[in-house]
Amino acid sequence: MAEMMWAGRFSKQVDAGVNAFNSSIAFDARMYKHDIQGSIAHATMLGDCGIISKEDSIEIIGGLKEILADIDSGALEFDPNAEDIHMFIEAELTKRLGAVGKRLHTARSRNDQVAVDLRLYLRDEIKEIIGLVRKLAETLIDMAKKHTETVMPGYTHLQRAQPVTFAHHLMAYVWMLIRDIGRLNSTAERMNECPLGCGALAGTTYKTDRMQTSELLGFEMPMQNSLDGVSDRDYCVELCSALSLIMTHLSRFSEEIILWCSWEFKFIELDDAFATGSSIMPQKKNPDITELIRGKTGRVNGDLVTLLTMLKGIPLAYNKDMQEDKEAIFDAVDNVKLCLSTFTPMIATMRVLKENMRNASAKGFINATDCADYLVKKGMPFRDAYKITGTLVAQCIEKNLTLETLPMEDYKAMTDLFTEDVYEAISLDTCVRERKSYGGPSPDAVNQQIRNAELMLECALTDSLVYDFEV
Repeated sequence: MAEMMWAGRFSKQVDAGVNAFNSSIAFDARMYKHDIQGSIAHATMLGDCGIISKEDSIEIIGGLKEILADIDSGALEFDPNAEDIHMFIEAELTKRLGAVGKRLHTARSRNDQVAVDLRLYLRDEIKEIIGLVRKLAETLIDMAKKHTETVMPGYTHLQRAQPVTFAHHLMAYVWMLIRDIGRLNSTAERMNECPLGCGALAGTTYKTDRMQTSELLGFEMPMQNSLDGVSDRDYCVELCSALSLIMTHLSRFSEEIILWCSWEFKFIELDDAFATGSSIMPQKKNPDITELIRGKTGRVNGDLVTLLTMLKGIPLAYNKDMQEDKEAIFDAVDNVKLCLSTFTPMIATMRVLKENMRNASAKGFINATDCADYLVKKGMPFRDAYKITGTLVAQCIEKNLTLETLPMEDYKAMTDLFTEDVYEAISLDTCVRERKSYGGPSPDAVNQQIRNAELMLECALTDSLVYDFEV
């Protein structure tokens, strides 16, 4: 067993079982690039500040770059017996450079080292996730543009309620995704402070330049308090919360996809490449992707609970409990990326069965509110119009008719305000077309939504917070 970097205080080696229990390299090895990135910045600062010689600084930086190249190429494999990625890289550097390599850890601790590694790693992951969310939003917008006049029933309580369009329904999810991007950007902005130089908890007696390392690593500024710098994991909780909401949105959409592709709805059909069959029932075409997303949503929510529970009872500053942050946030990140990268092409390739949507819209009296509004526009109080329309619906159900097929004499029996133009007023196309209120389902209103959403996505890409919305 390799000697631990901190072995000087101890008279015997750590038990092999304890070492395995304590080790984190199995999951934190993924941060090797960010650990080396942080170490290069630290070594640069040490040399510039005269804490170590410029020659040693240059040699350390060269050694770190060689290690990075060797890991990337596969020439250097991670040692499963190493305690963590930080110790592995430092041990490898020391093996290659001897005493010079041992100077790298001057004026820092693994506490601030892991804190900066994790921020650097998650900062990169947030950028990638934003790209995936944006791609899904763009895919939905492209589909919405094709279906601004595709009428479908809107639901409340999973009961047919009022007519909308498929484009309007899709755009509801686009706005959820845009909010998701906003939360990710906000999290990235708050976490963009550098903990490097906070040491174990109390800074250092060396005359370091934390501004330099912060700038070299692309952070906005150093963290203001060394205790907070090493013990803060708020950004993990914030990010996991944002990821949980992304998964919640994907899960809600998945539930609708599952319903829509059932024979009971048959609003859409998934491409064969994004469905599976049954081992015993040859007719089956199962929406397994969407079902897995529903399941993985609980897993990501569990990661959020893990992080909150881990943090709630630990005093300042660093505690070993905090090693549990990585598996939870890594798992959440991995699953969100996996779900987004699978869900988007599934949506892009699904077939929309417009006629089935239209046929479903013709049933369920989803134009009843429009019938009541017809009377209101002719001067009747809404509550009286509501009662009359409800009575007409009951008559239709009794006679197996719809409001569109109910004879005019039945309308006239309720009030003389009804004339032949009621049939045009309650037609599905009219019901949708006339819902022109801001944010509504009319083709004009939805096209306005689409333009505004595209503007927001463009602003999100450029980090602009100024939107010139159409109203």
